[in-house]
Amino acid sequence: QRKNPFSSDDRLASKPAHTHRGDPTYGRPPEGSRTEQRGKDAHSHVGKEVEELCLIIRRTGEVGEDGHVRVTFGQLFETYVTISNKVVGILLRARKHGLVHFEGEMLWQGKDDDVVITLL
Repeated sequence: QRKNPFSSDDRLASKPAHTHRGDPTYGRPPEGSRTEQRGKDAHSHVGKEVEELCLIIRRTGEVGEDGHVRVTFGQLFETYVTISNKVVGILLRARKHGLVHFEGEMLWQGKDDDVVITLL
């Protein structure tokens, strides 16, 4: 009813309909909602995929002189694509969390097969 312009209930009209940028709940689903639960489930699922990607890099890569495991994008793509077709997105998420390093903003199959991915 707060959003209804034809509502004559002043009690509802006086309450703010939306949160504002400074509010800690801004841009977040209501607590306890199904939307919040779906978001938590998705976050957990992506976290598991990032962990699995790191394990695959550790298993298929080679340890360098500095102790870091390295693998080329082409080799990783061929290994990981049988598990998930979201290898680039998961790599970007892993880099965002400081787990891997590679040059460039995006990796493309074929063009970037020789780019080295380092497991941090």
